[in-house]
Amino acid sequence: MRHARRRVVRRVTRLAAVGGLLLGGTMVTHAVASEPGAPDAVPFSTASPADVGAAGPGAGLVQRLGTSRTAGSWVGEDGRTVVAVTDEEAAAEVRAAGAEPKMVRHSMDDFDSATRTLSSAPRVPGTAWMKDYRSNQVVVRGDSTVSADDWSSLTEVADGIGDFVRMERVEGAFTTRLAGGLPVLSTAGRCSAGFNVTDGQREFILTAGHCGPQGSVWFSDDGGRRKVGTTVGGSFPGDDYSLIAYDGGKAGENAGVVAVGGGKGVRITGVADPAVGQRIFRSGSTSGLRDGEVTALDVTVNYPEGTVGGLIESDVCAEPGDSGGPMFSEGIALGVTSGGSGDCRSGGITYFQPVTKALADLDLKLIVAPEADGGSPSPAPSQAQGAAAPGSATPGSSTPVRGILPDPSTLVSRLADPRNVGPGLLVMGGSLVALVASRWIRAEQDRKAYRREYSATWG
Repeated sequence: MRHARRRVVRRVTRLAAVGGLLLGGTMVTHAVASEPGAPDAVPFSTASPADVGAAGPGAGLVQRLGTSRTAGSWVGEDGRTVVAVTDEEAAAEVRAAGAEPKMVRHSMDDFDSATRTLSSAPRVPGTAWMKDYRSNQVVVRGDSTVSADDWSSLTEVADGIGDFVRMERVEGAFTTRLAGGLPVLSTAGRCSAGFNVTDGQREFILTAGHCGPQGSVWFSDDGGRRKVGTTVGGSFPGDDYSLIAYDGGKAGENAGVVAVGGGKGVRITGVADPAVGQRIFRSGSTSGLRDGEVTALDVTVNYPEGTVGGLIESDVCAEPGDSGGPMFSEGIALGVTSGGSGDCRSGGITYFQPVTKALADLDLKLIVAPEADGGSPSPAPSQAQGAAAPGSATPGSSTPVRGILPDPSTLVSRLADPRNVGPGLLVMGGSLVALVASRWIRAEQDRKAYRREYSATWG
């Protein structure tokens, strides 16, 4: 009776071990088969600068009234659009449009003339100038690297322009932020992925131009095992944008989402130019999600590597490694991080390359996310809507981060990843141990039985 029970136990153990091997193999096969392959049919929509109007009603009014009668526009504390005007007739038109006029002395023509004069002067690295719509001045900034002699020479140029040019020293140094969203790494350093864009056939990452020259190879890991793509074009200096062509030609799942840290992302639903005074958000692989306010447009910065014009200025902070990361508001793509001064401990100034300019130059469209229910993406703010009040603006619709950068991992690395096939491998390992153990126990029992029989027979 005892021997019969032992035989039943052994048989059950062997059957369970064999079953475990079959089950574990099935789990591993399923896990490997379920790994996302090349995302040839990932659904997305696109948006281009032509799909949206001007940056809010203020920009539309400025365009209609002309540069000799206006001096820019911005979003007030209450979210209402303010337009700087030089005559009462223009002020009346602004009021009729539902915006608030502000009478000023100097027009946009005066601003443009001043910046042309500054641009024609000898170039001084570490300087920048911007049109401050709210103070009706052109502000010239010099960082800590500018010598006293160079600053004195530039001050003479400013004095020759007029009293509406203000000279201002700032701490730190104006530098590109090379050390997204998500980190991308190459031999040139570390940057952040910006937005995904497409030419209709291939898909690319739009990032900062100073991140690396054409031909730079980018990876998503420090070990250089997970290749993302190769830089295939861009502009720097002059502008500050570049394109990284995905190694497989396609972006991953959620191509219209930007990462903001903590496993979360924001759906990008359109593209536009920002307005002065608008609250914006910036995401970068070094400092994560930060918010601030647009302080100027069409800014010129003299980096040590060269001069970049047409930038967006903001009081949001950034640090090395944040270069190329996305800047957005209410789900609308606005810019990619270029450079600035300061850091996220003491604060500073950050400059952004406008996305609209990059897309227009490269003849590309932005990849935007469908709604959570799979419907069409939300439209960008129309010209009549304007920007949200600074205190009420949000980054946009949130979503979990999955596959923002494609994972080019090999079969071997997937097998080694316990998150994908670990349970199956564990079942297989346990089953093998059980099978080997049952065979060893049976052999040991047979050996002992043989010894007992031998001893009884031969003494």
